Amino acid sequence: MTAPDPPFAVCEFTTLRASFEEDLAVYAEAGADGIGICEIKLVEGREDEQLESFRASGLGATSCVPAVPSILPLPHLPGPEAPGERVEALRAGIRRLAPFGPSAVVCLTGPAGSFGADEARRVVVEGLRAVAEEAGRAGLRLGLEPMSATYREDWTTVTTLAEAAELCDEVGASNVGITFDTWHLWDTPGLFAEIERHADRIVAVHVNDWRGETRGWCDRVLPGDGVADLPAILRALHDAGWRGAYELEVFSDDGTFGSAYPDSLWPEDPGELVRRGREAFRQQWERAAVEART
Repeated sequence: MTAPDPPFAVCEFTTLRASFEEDLAVYAEAGADGIGICEIKLVEGREDEQLESFRASGLGATSCVPAVPSILPLPHLPGPEAPGERVEALRAGIRRLAPFGPSAVVCLTGPAGSFGADEARRVVVEGLRAVAEEAGRAGLRLGLEPMSATYREDWTTVTTLAEAAELCDEVGASNVGITFDTWHLWDTPGLFAEIERHADRIVAVHVNDWRGETRGWCDRVLPGDGVADLPAILRALHDAGWRGAYELEVFSDDGTFGSAYPDSLWPEDPGELVRRGREAFRQQWERAAVEART
């Protein structure tokens, strides 16, 4: 592994309090190559103006996140309860994000909840097919995101790359791939073998770290500040052929989602947080390169 620093991007959840325009300025100034646009930061009626600001920023659009990101309802995020309404919201989000030319659109299954495993699977497959069709019309890829087994009941029906790949196969749409998030997958049994096997399906990579004593789903830390072996994961992704952007995505609740952590990262100055995040990722990348040579 002797590659130079790869493309670095920032998902807008990392700087939740900042506006879209502030994010553009901060990310560009910090030396990022891209921005993972969150639909919640687009302002109704100002999308054309925001698109022009984006084009002037010099940033590329990496994996973008619709305001309603899942087929099944999410207990911690607002949105319709009926899967059909959620699918329509997802499709509308794709149409809204499409002019920015994202490298992928992130999509979650949501938890099975009261549907039960079999019915939830059927609903998710049908929903993903409809969403993939919408993305395909815009020439976009969909990135299905497997999420941590620790929080399965709140977020997902798939928790590993293998489970996500099996679901992609069942959906049967060529533009559906996988979003890889280090926070969600770092402790997956057999992770490195799964990366090697399913790397060709990965369409987006989110980077963050797992706090040693994690207090909840919205308690992530910057790369290197947690317990995940990020250098090994980065090396495995690179060796398996990933050459896309690595996107910093940090959830760190300041009370927005009900847990006001006193050491939350969200109240920090966005520019300083992104600069620290970029440097933290660079250090993990350098460690990965050094360990590959030893």
